[in-house]
Amino acid sequence: MTIQESGTARPAGRPRSEKAEKAIIEATLDLIGEGMGVSELSIEAIASRAGVGKTTIYRRWSNKEDLVVDALSTLKAPVPALTGTSVRDDLVSLLDAMRREAGHPRSRCVMNIAMSEADRYPQLMERFVKRAIEPRKLAMRAVIERGIASGELRADLDVDMAMAMLAGTMMHHTKWGPAGGLPADLAERVVDAALAGMAP
Repeated sequence: MTIQESGTARPAGRPRSEKAEKAIIEATLDLIGEGMGVSELSIEAIASRAGVGKTTIYRRWSNKEDLVVDALSTLKAPVPALTGTSVRDDLVSLLDAMRREAGHPRSRCVMNIAMSEADRYPQLMERFVKRAIEPRKLAMRAVIERGIASGELRADLDVDMAMAMLAGTMMHHTKWGPAGGLPADLAERVVDAALAGMAP
């Protein structure tokens, strides 16, 4: 969104509406959540659900894939602020963000449907991963590497394997966990179990 500087004239054309953008994003997520795959999703259907014209969408996104990437990215919260006080605390913060996201049934449903078409839309998924997943992976890698440097973790620790163990275990629980919701202390339990093998 363009930030208007004081004393400058407003650019020609209609200003972008945050309300319209939110409605378009929500309509996209609603349609996917109702079972419409990315291949079936159309700008016409999104515009109809959002109550806007197709031109309103095309002014903001050049194509359907761009819109879907933005919509899916809104389901991922920003990387949580990490205190840096200990590797354990920072890992718990990162994994707990995954637990909180999984607590929203709509988000789980939408992501499951969208990811099922990853093979058909590799560029879309590649862009989504780069925008929404990579920052978290980089944050986790930085925490683990910091732990190795500080002596909190084993010097010979395989960083990629450690990341896979932590994130993979959380993904298992978010995918196959109890219908009533994941336990509030799940991130702590996962981290503590992993640290039993990762500590010096």
